[in-house]
Amino acid sequence: MTRPWLAHYPQGVPAEISTEKYSSLADLLDRACKQYASRIACTAMGSDITYAQLDAHARAFAAWLQSLGLPKGARVALMMPNVPAYLVCMLGTLRAGLVVVNVNPLYTAEELQRQLLDSGASAIVILENFAHTLQRVADRGQLEHIVVTGPGDLLGGLKAPLVNLAARYIKKIVPAWRIDGARMLPKVLRDGAGRAFTPPALSMDDVAVLQYTGGTTGVPKGAMLSHRNLTANVLQTEAVAQPVVHDLASQQLTIISALPLYHVFAMTVCGLYGLHAGMRNVLIINPRDQPSLINAWRKVPINVFPGVNTLFNALAHNEDFARLDFSALRLTLGGGMAVQRQVAERWLEITGRPLVEGYGLSETSPVATVNPTNATAYSGSIGLPLPSTDVAILDDEGREVPLGERGEVSIRGPQVMLGYWQKPEETRQSMTADGYFRSGDIGIMDEQGYTRIVDRKKDMIAVSGFKVYPNEVEAAVAQHPGVLECAAIGVPDEHSGEAVKVFVVKKDPSLTEAQIQDWCREKLTGYKRPRFVEFRDELPKSNVGKILRRELRPDAAAPEAGKPA
Repeated sequence: MTRPWLAHYPQGVPAEISTEKYSSLADLLDRACKQYASRIACTAMGSDITYAQLDAHARAFAAWLQSLGLPKGARVALMMPNVPAYLVCMLGTLRAGLVVVNVNPLYTAEELQRQLLDSGASAIVILENFAHTLQRVADRGQLEHIVVTGPGDLLGGLKAPLVNLAARYIKKIVPAWRIDGARMLPKVLRDGAGRAFTPPALSMDDVAVLQYTGGTTGVPKGAMLSHRNLTANVLQTEAVAQPVVHDLASQQLTIISALPLYHVFAMTVCGLYGLHAGMRNVLIINPRDQPSLINAWRKVPINVFPGVNTLFNALAHNEDFARLDFSALRLTLGGGMAVQRQVAERWLEITGRPLVEGYGLSETSPVATVNPTNATAYSGSIGLPLPSTDVAILDDEGREVPLGERGEVSIRGPQVMLGYWQKPEETRQSMTADGYFRSGDIGIMDEQGYTRIVDRKKDMIAVSGFKVYPNEVEAAVAQHPGVLECAAIGVPDEHSGEAVKVFVVKKDPSLTEAQIQDWCREKLTGYKRPRFVEFRDELPKSNVGKILRRELRPDAAAPEAGKPA
């Protein structure tokens, strides 16, 4: 295939990257810990942890995991927001030759159970704020080892117990829980620190992370991301960032993690790339807490800021944020959802730096394309393929369409997943014979290699950068005894990009919107819950009885369609 984008790479960005220097993702991270031992690895709630301390904690956790006798490739679930324990346990899990399973801490008990059963996780590390959810899981599958961590753990000195006590008894944000056999993380680390650790033999083809996604159907499944996939994406990210950070090579950069690290975008760009580059990672536990984010920025000037459109939009309309000093800011990366022109233009006006849009999926580790990081204006496109990456626009038969014509955006490169966990048929359907992953998004590539997304082949709904699949919402709503049938779609929303709307045909004539909302609070995480509910006498269907979501969209897009529930 022709690769027109190579002629438009900024100076210094290579056409190819190589992972040959490293034996595994763990090796890449281990080298960073040694090279940058004296630097600050992360800052959380005003406390700093050095790379040397991160290294020691991760080694202790790896040794403890090894003492459990878990076989290589066993799965370890991490159910935490942005606390230092996440970085420690992620690195320790990888070092022990085990597989990280990222879990959204806001999951309901049903959602958590589904992921535990599918992944076959043997161990879990969970923030105590969410331990009550695990307590309610009826069937934990193969889960045998439960580690609970407090929000203040690893902060050091008196701060750790004070933060934990405040969370439990003053702020009262830790619901009561009791899980027999659960261990607290500080005790686990003390135990592991006294044990021998033998690094296992790892290869680039071993699975490093199971990142759950709806894939091409909306049925939750784990994308198997190998050590090579993630190492490649880290090196690709490093390569495209060079035009704006190369002159700071001798200095420590600061990256802010306002996106949750269990999300693949933040895990790779903030977590893995940040560590590899020896950055100081400012951890924001709750990105909706704008005063805390702004205060953290005020204390530590930020150089690199990955985020999503909704976060940038909210900050761009915050007067306190606009008064910050942005002279240190070099790179703002937008991913997870489309960046809107008005947000990008407002961001440039406030910060003096462009908002650079990229594109990717869980299945691509995740970054596949990005606009030149030294761009000076909003392009409206998802940019150019990363080094060592091919993007093809394919028709339904898998043939490449001419430049300027619509087709399915398809990606081939070292960051493309091994496949879906224990789902060979799903894997086969998502890949072409010559190794392209079919994204489900419809795009147009121009003669320079820039791609613009114009539609979605899938019915996925993007809420603040998180994927919501109609099948999952519909399955939850349909369980209500008063619902005959239902259909879920995404509708425009100025705050979250899109919001979930559900159309319901009643079985029980007395069914109300409030009852459906109450039901969904038990079944679905907040961002998946319908914001709008509309009752209908019937839903549009095909001649074989399949509900046609696309015929619901024109009415749903109108401002008066449905009302907030």
